[in-house]
Amino acid sequence: MDKVVLAFSGGLDTTVCVKLLEEEYNMEVITACVDVGQGDAEMEKAATMAKKIGSSKHYNIDAKEEFANEYISRGIKANAEYEGYPLSTALARPLIAKKIIEVGEKEGAKAIAHGCTGKGNDQFRFEAVILAMSDFDIVAPIRERNLTRTEEQAYVAEKNLELSYDKIYSIDENIWGRAIEGDILESPANQPPEDIYEWTYSWENAKDTPQKVSIEFEEGVPIAINGEMKPLIEIIKEANKIAGENGIGRVDIIENRMIGLKSREIYEVPGAKLLITAHKALEELVLTVDEIRFKEYMSTLYADLVYRALWQEPLREDLDQAFDQMQRRVSGEVELVLFKGSIRPVTRKSPFSLHSVEQISFEDKETDQREVEGMIKYHGLQAANYQKLSR
Repeated sequence: MDKVVLAFSGGLDTTVCVKLLEEEYNMEVITACVDVGQGDAEMEKAATMAKKIGSSKHYNIDAKEEFANEYISRGIKANAEYEGYPLSTALARPLIAKKIIEVGEKEGAKAIAHGCTGKGNDQFRFEAVILAMSDFDIVAPIRERNLTRTEEQAYVAEKNLELSYDKIYSIDENIWGRAIEGDILESPANQPPEDIYEWTYSWENAKDTPQKVSIEFEEGVPIAINGEMKPLIEIIKEANKIAGENGIGRVDIIENRMIGLKSREIYEVPGAKLLITAHKALEELVLTVDEIRFKEYMSTLYADLVYRALWQEPLREDLDQAFDQMQRRVSGEVELVLFKGSIRPVTRKSPFSLHSVEQISFEDKETDQREVEGMIKYHGLQAANYQKLSR
């Protein structure tokens, strides 16, 4: 039997895939779950389910630090937000695919499998990396058999498989965010029930007094929170906790998927919202107006590339290099006030600040105000000439 490595979470789709790959594809199934911050309990569930369902071998791979330092850090530098929310799932998929490839090479597998449906984005994100970085065959049992969720549940019952969870929603979680979809959430006409949220308080239940938090950056990457130096992964955890308690980070949007479908998507991204807001506030202080305008365009392009599964695209690497160049001066500290879902920067400090209190002050005499008259005279010259012709 040929070996296949299955990207495994222990949920409905990948559980069904194990049995389909064994019985319908006649393959020896090796399961692998990559830890990008979904929590110890979820990793243990995946390992337990893999053993229970009978995979020939299972890998739990710790990639949390790598995800924070090599992927999230890039997302922060780029202010990577797609249609208004910080990318979390899309940012993690290239790393997960890379780790699955490594298992496949170690095990001498013929193919790599995933449990994605034919309607979502993740099939692109996994397969683009696998095709670019390996020669493995790709197997997608759920898509290839055009299975519905109801049919999968019937298959689980037929095979007497006991799922390790009782969730009615499809949830993808990593340290940078949670994505929740499915069931009643599919209809935009339905208000999300409060019990879908785990990281964030509602505005009503958030803290009743404003909370200050400071973030210190070095070359665009957070290095301290509230004056305490920490590894990035620990800063993210703390930011998730602080922002979530203040009702920050809930996103409910109609998202435009890659295949053209509109999809109602709900995200919890408290720490990401806090850190990116602080990062943008510091950039306002240290970057020139032209850098800021160009950065806004590049950030949109970068997020679009990541969302559309083009992590392997050389333009993404080019943009990372451009960001690294610009971020050399994005060092300093930002203090923000959090209250009932709002984030407001209140102080910014940096040794690379382009702001001059002396120059902007109304008490400044060294900058002769009269010298601006000539600039004003010619500033709108062409527009003035046009208006004269139009009289």
